[in-house]
Amino acid sequence: MRELLREMHTRRQLVRRVLRGVSLAVLGIGGGAAAVKRRRLVREGKCLNQGICRDCAVFGRCGLPRALSVRSALGRTHHDA
Repeated sequence: MRELLREMHTRRQLVRRVLRGVSLAVLGIGGGAAAVKRRRLVREGKCLNQGICRDCAVFGRCGLPRALSVRSALGRTHHDA
């Protein structure tokens, strides 16, 4: 009886360890894929912030046409005031 309980306990541990390893691998692959996608979009010159320029972290150094337009419009409103 004790041996059967011990064997079930070790099986549970094995299943937990396998599931933990698989979940960590999936999270790692997902994070890596997201990082690769972000780098690809930057390299292709595509917007990372879905066109919301003012709240973007790279707004000051962005060379995309929309960001340039927003910067020029912001510059005009600050100079007009």
